[in-house]
Amino acid sequence: MVDAVVTVALEVAKCLFPPIGRQLSYVRKYKANLENLNKETEKLTDARDSIQKKVDDARRNGDLIDKRVESWLIGVDKIIAEADTLTGEEENAYKRCFKGLCPNLKKRYQLSQKAATKEKSIAELREEAEKFAQISCPTVPEEPWLRSGKGYEAFESRISTLQNVQKALLDPDISIIGVYGMGGVGKTTLVKEAARRAKKDKLFDKVVFAEVSETPDIRKVQEELADQLGMKFDEESDVPGRARRLYARLQNENKILAILDNIWEELDLEKVGVPSGNDCRGCKVLLTARDRHVLESIGSKTLGIDVLSDEEAWTLFKKMVGDCAENGELKSIATDVAKECGGLPIAIVTLAKSLRNKSSVSTWKDALRQLRSPSPWNFKGVLAKPYSAIELSYNYLREEELQQLFLQCSLMGSPQASMQDLLKYAIGLGILKGVSTVEEARDKVNTLVDQLKDASLLLDGTNSYWFSMHDVVRDVAISIASRDYHVFTMRNEGDPRQWPDKKCSRISLYDNTISEIPQGWECPQLEFFYIFAPNNSPLKIPDNIFIGMPKLKVLDFTRMRLLSLPSSIHLLTDLRTLCLDGCQLEDIRVIGELRKLEILSLQASVIEQLPMEIGQLTQLKLLDLSYCSKLKVIAPNVLSNLSQLEELYMARCYIKWEHLGLSIERSNASLVELKNLSRLTTLEINILDAGILPSGFFSRKLERYRIVVGSEWDRFDKYKTRRTLKLKLNSRTCLEEWRGMKNVEYLCLEELPGLTNVLHDLDGEGFAELKHLNIRNNPNFLRIVDPLQVRCGAFRMLESLVLKNLINLETICHGHLQAESFCNLKTIKVESCHKLKNLFSFSTAKFLPQLGTIEVTGCNNVEEIFVSSNEEAIGEIALEQVRFLILRTLPLFTSFSAFVKTTSTVEAKHNEIILENENHIYTHPSLFNEKVSEQTLLSYFISTTAITRTHIETTVCAACAS
Repeated sequence: MVDAVVTVALEVAKCLFPPIGRQLSYVRKYKANLENLNKETEKLTDARDSIQKKVDDARRNGDLIDKRVESWLIGVDKIIAEADTLTGEEENAYKRCFKGLCPNLKKRYQLSQKAATKEKSIAELREEAEKFAQISCPTVPEEPWLRSGKGYEAFESRISTLQNVQKALLDPDISIIGVYGMGGVGKTTLVKEAARRAKKDKLFDKVVFAEVSETPDIRKVQEELADQLGMKFDEESDVPGRARRLYARLQNENKILAILDNIWEELDLEKVGVPSGNDCRGCKVLLTARDRHVLESIGSKTLGIDVLSDEEAWTLFKKMVGDCAENGELKSIATDVAKECGGLPIAIVTLAKSLRNKSSVSTWKDALRQLRSPSPWNFKGVLAKPYSAIELSYNYLREEELQQLFLQCSLMGSPQASMQDLLKYAIGLGILKGVSTVEEARDKVNTLVDQLKDASLLLDGTNSYWFSMHDVVRDVAISIASRDYHVFTMRNEGDPRQWPDKKCSRISLYDNTISEIPQGWECPQLEFFYIFAPNNSPLKIPDNIFIGMPKLKVLDFTRMRLLSLPSSIHLLTDLRTLCLDGCQLEDIRVIGELRKLEILSLQASVIEQLPMEIGQLTQLKLLDLSYCSKLKVIAPNVLSNLSQLEELYMARCYIKWEHLGLSIERSNASLVELKNLSRLTTLEINILDAGILPSGFFSRKLERYRIVVGSEWDRFDKYKTRRTLKLKLNSRTCLEEWRGMKNVEYLCLEELPGLTNVLHDLDGEGFAELKHLNIRNNPNFLRIVDPLQVRCGAFRMLESLVLKNLINLETICHGHLQAESFCNLKTIKVESCHKLKNLFSFSTAKFLPQLGTIEVTGCNNVEEIFVSSNEEAIGEIALEQVRFLILRTLPLFTSFSAFVKTTSTVEAKHNEIILENENHIYTHPSLFNEKVSEQTLLSYFISTTAITRTHIETTVCAACAS
């Protein structure tokens, strides 16, 4: 009844006073407004729950939620809470005023007004939700390795390569960097660490990574890169179309690094969609491969990574295997196991994980046995992972020549193997295709070995004459050879428990204490038979041993006592290579029956005579008698009968050569016989008596030679030269024979009567190919070169110049040389040249850009290193490559140069400056045109040559301080 009266009163008020009526309508509709608010709140709650579910799903998927959606949800939660609060106040609207006689119109008015306003806001929020095009967008989560750096060990052997990668990433002129190394050496781990550090240092905003693999799937590589960039390709899009989109995206990135891992063959980056060259802009590319040549073919700057050192390998092994490696008797076995892994991380980690916390000695011994005795079963045991990784590299050698040569390298026994031995075996086995001469075969072997090095399957030796193979790689190669070619090999053991069966094709027994080869043993498929006996140990060889080896092509018995060869050797009708190096030999006449023999090596063997039967080897191409110091006699006409001979090695072989025509019957060979060898291209020989040289003896141009006349043989290993000549002649007449040797690369001159000028008397054309010149013990030389007597630049290729005991030498260069003279000179050493006052003039010094070592010792009149005449302009000598300055016992020495200063701006880690004088104290050590204190001299050297203060103080100050 009261509510009805109120309603009527409100209608009357609305008619009489319209503005008031509008306000009073809130009181009349307060129930409807509250009901509408509840309905809108329920709708908004449903919309919120729906959106929240989508948000939860998107977050579980790793997507990034739209910030507008997040703000909307916060606003919805807030407004729903406010609506609930408002609804809860409805009870107050029913409380009456005037002692319960009248409803509380004020409360109803306020509540109804708020409800209407809130309803409108809720409706707007619900409509806003309907406009959301998407709740979230996919995100590209960062790779875990970019954050953690897990797996990388900061070993010393890795630091330099890592730093070089980092420097290359900083270099704006380098767009593609490649890291190469053998399988399992840690290339991927290293480039990831480099990328992680570069990302941390904000060098790149984004890093993307994809593995290419040995069977590249370009679509898959594109998808991996695109996925990390948040890109989506249409399923029907082709590879070129994807490449264009990916290319444009990477090209437009400000700073991005793209890593392509495990590349096996030349890859066209643009076909993948990766910018390269001038189009890179903000994109850099980092590659890994096993083969350096593959990286170079892509245009990459290449950086190599090597195996771990022994100490690093043991540290890694202990970390992975646990505390058991340090326990009791296991420690020595564990040390051996780690060492057998050869510093290869994949082998170390694999073995360590398989042995982790294993306390059984038997388990460890079995692992060591597997490592030391490679077999086909190693690919299935604990070594399966590292062995399979290396076998993959072998399988990827597309050419059969490469595969066969690689397997042959593993059978050569020693840690370092000779390139010359490999050549001999390759020729004998017929591995090389398309070659007809030994020189061509050598070029082919060098090329194949370089390819195997590029593929990280071989390593460099101590010099160019040697190569080496990683122990684990050798084990894999032997396993493959044993499995696929029935190869049998033993190293550092005793007699084989069981000799190979009839399927065996190659046998390699290195440094084994074998006592005898069993009677009746046959090996009809055998092509290669190699025994390296320790310390010339006696080995009983059945006389009929070769009856069962009709296919033998290469026979190598090294360091054995063979007073006589088995008579059955004449049955080896297909034998191409016979090596009896370091053996004790007496009767070798039976070798003459091996008519197809192409290679005969008796290097360093104890033999006194080369019998006439050797002259029957008319197919012989290479004869090696090097270091046969006991050999004095070669039967007459043996050498001249070897009509196919291409290479003859007789270093330190002192034959008593006879003069032709001295007697009707000769008992020894004559040098004239060598003139009849029309195919001879390589010669190493030591001729003690220069007087027996026949006229025109060296008129033929040899491709390779090491010839020593009139003196003992020297070792020339430090010079990687193909043509070496050392002369000590007793008359000027003999000198005429050597005028044709203008292609010499290393020349040593000693006691040459009548010579005063090297170039004028020996080669007026300036020795165009000479790299090393050594002149000693000759009182006749007055100068080395006189430009007026040379038609062109002198010593253009010369790298080292050594002058010793030239007591009358007045000057090295008399007059002004052409600019190209001495332009490649790196080292000059002068000793006991007492009339010499300086080395070069200022004008000559200006053209010595490569000079790195200057050593002057015991020259009584040397005053300066470089001298400037009055006619020459005073300036600056820029000797930027100088690393070693050694000046000893120079009593008249005053300064490096009295007129000019030197500059040296190149940093160096190893420098040496030695100033010594037994008879003179430098009152003013003015090496560089300044009378300076000791401290100033030190400061100058430090600032210009980057030499440490401590080094200079210990080597210089004691000698030159006043």
